[in-house]
Amino acid sequence: MSTLSRLAVAATSVAAVATGIVAGPAQAAPAPATPHVVFVQNDDPAGNTIVAYDRTASGGLTQVGTYPTGGLGGVLTGSVVDHLASEGSLTYDAHAHLLYAVNAGSDSITVFGVHGDRLTRVQVIGSGGSFPVSITADGGRVFVLNARDGGSVQGFLLARGRLVRVPAWHRGLGLDPSQTPEFTSTPGQIGFTPDGHQLVVTTKNGGNSVLVFQARPGRLRAPQVTSLPGTVPFGFAFDSRGNLALTEAGPSAVATFGVARNGTLTARDLEATNQAATCWLVASGDTVYASNAGSASLSSFRVGAVGDLTALGNTATDKGTVDAAVSRDGAYLYAQAGATGAVDAFRIGSDGSLTATGSVTVPNAVGAEGIVAL
Repeated sequence: MSTLSRLAVAATSVAAVATGIVAGPAQAAPAPATPHVVFVQNDDPAGNTIVAYDRTASGGLTQVGTYPTGGLGGVLTGSVVDHLASEGSLTYDAHAHLLYAVNAGSDSITVFGVHGDRLTRVQVIGSGGSFPVSITADGGRVFVLNARDGGSVQGFLLARGRLVRVPAWHRGLGLDPSQTPEFTSTPGQIGFTPDGHQLVVTTKNGGNSVLVFQARPGRLRAPQVTSLPGTVPFGFAFDSRGNLALTEAGPSAVATFGVARNGTLTARDLEATNQAATCWLVASGDTVYASNAGSASLSSFRVGAVGDLTALGNTATDKGTVDAAVSRDGAYLYAQAGATGAVDAFRIGSDGSLTATGSVTVPNAVGAEGIVAL
């Protein structure tokens, strides 16, 4: 039996004791009835909520439901259009058909079952740290990034649709908790590499570095640290070839890197967006889109085979462009506008161009971050 299998069995036993349920083999939930759904988190400090939208024939959005997480949103000191100052606070686990949301104001994670455009709240569990801001999932493993108290990473195993915390999968980041302003000094994002063997964490101005943890099944090793002085590394995504595309908020640029098996990064290319506050990034195949909060725009780049970047231009959004998501069919991009609480919809052309198809205002979502498009 593999290490991960043994841990999964142990986690299932723990879950059974905690819930009084006799554990059996883990099974994936039925597939969603429709793939064309967008879930948006409003990060409301009075009560965090996920708002569900159906995609219309033209790519716009129609609200179909609201689902309280059972936790609270949070606000980092100094933040304006993104109160979590992070990317990826809402994550969909396609294998398990689960949606994971962070509740920064109550130091917890909410697990939802996804049934088409409907959600069922399954669990609320502590994040293993203070002020969770980003979450990622792969192969029955879930890791959350906590922003305060120096920052930390905490791992969980999925057992029968519920998360079980693994104490050995906790790592402090050692950032200075007194550094100001807080919203630029906390870590920005956590995410798996495409093969699921490594975890990538950005520290923003808290460390101006990218951390790569070895996270093969059953273990979490100390990170390989790549220092990027003055760049404020923030959001990232991987293109179809496995290149790491990263926003650097300091110079407002997009950079690409190769990620070695030992976690070292090799710089490939760097291109300025010539916009303000370039902080978030989403990929669609070999095209990446960077969100520029200070310019209310999206900057598009084509990523070549060796990570070379070709600028495709800028597209206007509503004010305070923050996190974004691309639909699974690659047809549409949805960008959050934190200054107004809006979500802007765009059709993605064959050349990577964006055409606006509408906008909706999410209830109580000014300053919010967290979006998933199915």
